[in-house]
Amino acid sequence: MEISEGLLGPLLLARSTIDRSALLRQDAAWLERAWAEEATRVVLVNNGETLVRRDAEGAGLVLLPPGEAPEGRRYLLGLDTRNIAYFAVNTELPELPGTEITGLRQAGALLDDRDSGLLVYAVALEAWHSTHEFCPRCGSRTEVTAGGHVRTCPRDASQHFPRVDPAVIMAVYDDDDRILLARGPQWPEGRMSVLAGFVEPGESLEQAVIREVLEEVGVTVKAPRYLGSQPWPFPRSLMLGFFARAATTELTRDPEEIAEARWFTRAELVAALDSGDLRLPPPVSIARRLIETWYGDTLAGDW
Repeated sequence: MEISEGLLGPLLLARSTIDRSALLRQDAAWLERAWAEEATRVVLVNNGETLVRRDAEGAGLVLLPPGEAPEGRRYLLGLDTRNIAYFAVNTELPELPGTEITGLRQAGALLDDRDSGLLVYAVALEAWHSTHEFCPRCGSRTEVTAGGHVRTCPRDASQHFPRVDPAVIMAVYDDDDRILLARGPQWPEGRMSVLAGFVEPGESLEQAVIREVLEEVGVTVKAPRYLGSQPWPFPRSLMLGFFARAATTELTRDPEEIAEARWFTRAELVAALDSGDLRLPPPVSIARRLIETWYGDTLAGDW
């Protein structure tokens, strides 16, 4: 089986049109001027959710001018091609007519490139700030600096930066052109996906693919091949997608990690989806893109 990298996209949470403008984060005077501009736009975020407007064409973020944004912790997201600045504000979400409160999992696939990139960025920053309020060296409460991209300790002057946890996610297939899907113990019956796991210290991505598959289902894989990545800010992962060919096919589950694992042919996969016995990850996930790339077309039946 030959798999073309070009078939993987689109990765719906890996889209963005905003220049992150890292050099402006340290310019306090510019940040204040940008916040005072009427053209500046603000996305509100709270516990991973935001305000969205939906219509027949899809969904769009509710972007407010700074003067209409509630008080809250502020993060610079960047500039668009017209030099309009975008900020996120971490605050309680107000009830606005014609809007709904929703999360990235639900709205990510409906948003356009700009709005998807803004929301992924805002959710990731909010998640990091919510768990890094204190200095890990001395325990002092840290201060938000650099437009929301650094937390600085006022006691020991140490700087702390947003954390990203790399995780490999892999579609494993065998010489009979079957794909391996599995179900975690916390998932209901019928919900299955490809395997995934976090990269350990001192480990390459390819080593992580091989180790995770062997640990979780007892299968040895060879020649892991990278296809693409997308952020997964739940709360701070970066998912790195691979294909890997199985050198062995006997399944030996780790019961703490895997409740069920099965090999599927394409016909078996479609039959299980049609019957409702199987449900796949949602289109916003890289897992779904890996499965559909192996299958060669779009599939129905998501979580």
